[in-house]
Amino acid sequence: MSQDKATPPQVAASEPGGRLSRLSLRRVLIDTYHENVAYLHRDCEVYRAEGFKALSKVEVRTNGQSVLATLNVVDDAGIVACGELGLSQAAFCQLGSDERQTVTIAQAEPPASIGALRRKLGGERLALDDLRAIVRDITDHHYSKIELTAFVVATHRDELDREEVLFLTQAMVEAGQRLDWQEPRVVDKHCIGGIPGNRTSMLVVPIVAAHGMLCPKTSSRAITSPAGTADTMEVLAEVELPIERLQQIVQQHRGCLAWGGTAQLSPADDVLISVERPLALDAPGQMVASILSKKIAAGSSHLVLDIPIGPTAKVRSMPEAQRLRRLFEYVARRMKLSLDVVITDGRQPIGQGIGPVLEARDVMRVLENDPHAPMDLRQKALRLAGRMLEADPDVRGGDGFAIARDILDSGRALKKMNDLIDAQGRRPFDHHHPELGRLSFDVHARGNGVVCGIDNLQLARIARFAGAPKVRGAGVDLRAKLGEEVRDGDALYRVYANYPADLEFARQACTRSSGYSIGRAEDMPHVYVEF
Repeated sequence: MSQDKATPPQVAASEPGGRLSRLSLRRVLIDTYHENVAYLHRDCEVYRAEGFKALSKVEVRTNGQSVLATLNVVDDAGIVACGELGLSQAAFCQLGSDERQTVTIAQAEPPASIGALRRKLGGERLALDDLRAIVRDITDHHYSKIELTAFVVATHRDELDREEVLFLTQAMVEAGQRLDWQEPRVVDKHCIGGIPGNRTSMLVVPIVAAHGMLCPKTSSRAITSPAGTADTMEVLAEVELPIERLQQIVQQHRGCLAWGGTAQLSPADDVLISVERPLALDAPGQMVASILSKKIAAGSSHLVLDIPIGPTAKVRSMPEAQRLRRLFEYVARRMKLSLDVVITDGRQPIGQGIGPVLEARDVMRVLENDPHAPMDLRQKALRLAGRMLEADPDVRGGDGFAIARDILDSGRALKKMNDLIDAQGRRPFDHHHPELGRLSFDVHARGNGVVCGIDNLQLARIARFAGAPKVRGAGVDLRAKLGEEVRDGDALYRVYANYPADLEFARQACTRSSGYSIGRAEDMPHVYVEF
């Protein structure tokens, strides 16, 4: 999206006599995760003469291109020498220049929207133009991690009213690409997250696409979980697809399961996630804007939204779920998106595996109607797919579940999934003998009784300590679920890791808390959900 704005005046770095200083560009192979970082040697004349300071904002220019970055000062000439300017991977790619190219460096003015950010930190309500300016600066990488963190914290919990959430959603949609599939009905499904193993999208998409509805599923990678849909699908197929190829696959096969990052759909969201992830923040307003902006930008007209509730889910009670539902419905209605919110059981992980390979195994077992397939994953996916199918005017209300079940049982969903895997680029994977982490240990029950509680957060934490999602074969394989009887010494789950350090981190986490409560059946938490 093109943006017309005045370029703020810059102070050019100059040598004595007014001649422009020139530095040789160097690519510094450091992944700074969505943050542009520049590196100057402490003894560099430009650094000393211009009064730069560590963490100050600078502008780097060459051949008419420029990039804003946060300055880091180094003492090691092996990173950057005097007379060189280093750029991190993200900044180097954004500048789009070659190594050893001559560049200039300047003190950068504060982002144009910094005043609006300060007003929000002071508790003021922001208008649409304020949030447009903030999102534009975030998208253009004008904010440092410190400024991004200030924005995320300022909008945490109830610091955005519903109008501000709507404005933020609009601004995030406008800042990126918006796909148009040239069809009246484009369906999608999304879960707000927080439930390990909840890979229903990888079942819903092939079911709905096999029915003939258009379902282009662009997903994110894990934020705080042991695997996102994109991480798990990547076990089976390529997910980082150029936008032209993604569109071709969707038009040919009526669906896809791809990572949304390459499509530049709501790019500000990807930058904000880089701050939310380490802070483990997921404020309601940010969540609504993040999810709906991505879906609207992806061209969706109908969305089924899954809100799980449970003692260790993101949403802990029905009143909280209903408040979140109303916020989603308000923004969706104003953005002309048809939304069907479903409140589901989030008391425990869905399926048996937690981690990319284990979750891919569960998905393929369900698609193949394997007798070892997790029934809870199958049933939840069928119910969600049924709700999506009922967006088809030719499907009567209440008939969706039976149609979805027929598509799955007949093998049509498996065929569609294989078509999508082949179209995206198949990767070798044997779900009968999946390649799991080479190291493992079991966690056992202490005492006899019934599994009356499973801590989603702790099991997700253990899987991440074990290496998931970066180590695809790492994770947790569940042996017992809520309501099942266990005896002292029975295995509750097995932890897989590839590296001794990861295994030890996971073992220590299990020692602190296994995540399981053993007691009586009547001790199980009750939730009143739609299914």
